[in-house]
Amino acid sequence: MTDATGGALDASTVSGAAVEPGPPSLADDVVFRPVRSGNAFEDTVARLLQAVRLGIVEPGGALPAERDLAVRFSVSRDTVRDAIRSLADAGYLVARRGRYGGTFVSERLPAEGGGEPQTAVPTATEIDDVLGLREILEVGAARAAAGRSLSAADRDTLWQRLAETSAASADDYRRLDSRLHLTIGQLVGTPTLVSLMADNRTRVNGLLDHIPLLPLNIAHSNEQHATIVAAILRGGQDDAAAAMSEHLEGSAVLLRGFLA
Repeated sequence: MTDATGGALDASTVSGAAVEPGPPSLADDVVFRPVRSGNAFEDTVARLLQAVRLGIVEPGGALPAERDLAVRFSVSRDTVRDAIRSLADAGYLVARRGRYGGTFVSERLPAEGGGEPQTAVPTATEIDDVLGLREILEVGAARAAAGRSLSAADRDTLWQRLAETSAASADDYRRLDSRLHLTIGQLVGTPTLVSLMADNRTRVNGLLDHIPLLPLNIAHSNEQHATIVAAILRGGQDDAAAAMSEHLEGSAVLLRGFLA
């Protein structure tokens, strides 16, 4: 069984017993933090849905216990319970009973946009806003990650995320691609950066939902991912930033070509 980051989940964690906190996970940095608006239910649903759609919690992976989520989100357990029930009804989460029960991400996720109203095609100004912020956040993240002294675990995680994305099917590609990019942000060691990247990536994926997923573009993206990761791992800050900039420009060209 796995936890919210795909790691081993023991019985004491599932049953809600106290455990020693480990280092912050990608889920901790991005999702499991206090909601900030007055719309507690809607924010909780959105945060949990973001965790699923961006690949932060994998299909089959477990969410923390309801009471833990309530503490992390700074909302009531009723709010958490209602949010989980709503996402379970929509097919994103599954509740299991018993000693090793809990709330898990569905093994088969609904299609992107399934059951949701189609949004209007974004304007050129909206596209420029999303992609401009992405350039600032992600090029900076690649440069900063390459400038850090990475642990063996960090390096292994980055290689694993690259391998998963390279081997992903078309159905899983966007989710695993998102997680690879967020992992690069996490290596910087600034949780707020990862949170900003996740919010921006959600908007980017909303744009990408309007255009086809092209096999040749996937192959090219995978090559660029490998170049970015290699530069980060060897500490090439300028190379990592340049490779990320080129990678993002490819996506921007496609989005503007289809949507502008």
